[in-house]
Amino acid sequence: MGVREVTRQVWQAIGCLWRPSTYLRWVYLLLGAALVLAFILVDSALGAVVNGLGLPKVATGIIWVVIGLVPPIVLGLLPAVREVEGIAVESLLAVRFEERPLGPARTWAQRRRTTVWFCLHLLAGGVVGILSTIVFGLGAIWLAAPFRSPGAHDVVPGWSYDIHGDWTDLWMPAAAIGGLAGLFLLSAAVGALLAYLAPRVLGPTAAERIELLEQQTATLAERNRLARELHDSVGHALSLVTIQAAAARRVLASDPEFAETALAAMETSARAALADLDHVLGLLRDDRRPGSRTTPQATLGGLDRLVDATRAGGITIEVERSGALEQLPAAVSREAYRIVQEGLTNAIRHAGRPAGELAVHLSICLDTSGLRLAVTNPVSGKSDHSGGGRGLAGIRERVAVLRGTVDAGPVTWQDAPGWQLAVRLPVSVTKG
Repeated sequence: MGVREVTRQVWQAIGCLWRPSTYLRWVYLLLGAALVLAFILVDSALGAVVNGLGLPKVATGIIWVVIGLVPPIVLGLLPAVREVEGIAVESLLAVRFEERPLGPARTWAQRRRTTVWFCLHLLAGGVVGILSTIVFGLGAIWLAAPFRSPGAHDVVPGWSYDIHGDWTDLWMPAAAIGGLAGLFLLSAAVGALLAYLAPRVLGPTAAERIELLEQQTATLAERNRLARELHDSVGHALSLVTIQAAAARRVLASDPEFAETALAAMETSARAALADLDHVLGLLRDDRRPGSRTTPQATLGGLDRLVDATRAGGITIEVERSGALEQLPAAVSREAYRIVQEGLTNAIRHAGRPAGELAVHLSICLDTSGLRLAVTNPVSGKSDHSGGGRGLAGIRERVAVLRGTVDAGPVTWQDAPGWQLAVRLPVSVTKG
């Protein structure tokens, strides 16, 4: 290592004296020193009682060791100590934990690690606290030394220093300043070591980090699923409302009865969308555990209501179903309902035809090969199924979870251009 490198590292170390983090770390160590002082006061009171018992020296020594070690260990095992130490470490040592905020110790492994950290804090704080007392005490005396009268002056009984009244006395202020600089440099180094150890001792273990990641992944997956449901439900309702409003406006004067029916259907669709929106926002607001719900989800058992609501806008829907759909597993039935809902929404949104001229064919078949869903509708030159919406992407995500297949694209339907969404879901149904 060359002279230049040594000089650079020295200046880098001295630069710690101008950083606020150095003094925050010193404050953190002084907190440990204050706790050590509190334990010393308690141990002194207990020790006085033990000394008055007249026990043998060996027994007295063992009791003193127990008195000295048990209180810090017992305090370190308290669950709240981890949380308090975490706050102090984050604010004074500038450490960021993976688990934020750092909560109380929930397991014995966390309590043991917290106790180890607490004892390290006490040990490091006690050493720095003693040195701070010495440096600040002697520093005040030595800084004032050149201004005192020549002669011998006592620091403590049995320890004195001489004032000569000339330039040779300047070593004492210099020593005081050097002692302060050394104290803060030592505090910075010890604080840096503790900052390095804190995430490894106070933070989660590898197993706890895996558990935390699994929880975060489950939460993100749940939020993504809720977003898909909100898109499907509200998107379908808004598409229906748009179609029904357009139909009602066209026939308002010539067919008031149909217009009234369309307006009633709009109200029903809007109320259902608001209920779904309130439900999903409630789940997100409450931040419930993944999988928890306050209301049941729609399944293929509600298919007739979905079809009737769509027909209320003047859309012709031909439904072809076969198989014991009621025997479908709940998870498959829920996802199938949302797939059909989104398929109908896309048919309404992208067909490029007025509601009265739109006919949709819906096929649902359950047999030994699985569940097959197909939504087919005519299209015109104005249609656009290739938009950048989340509809087809959401369907593909749902189907991928169930290990099914999706096929969406143009087809020839009733000797005219059409579009078909075809989904196959592998599922086994118990024969009853």
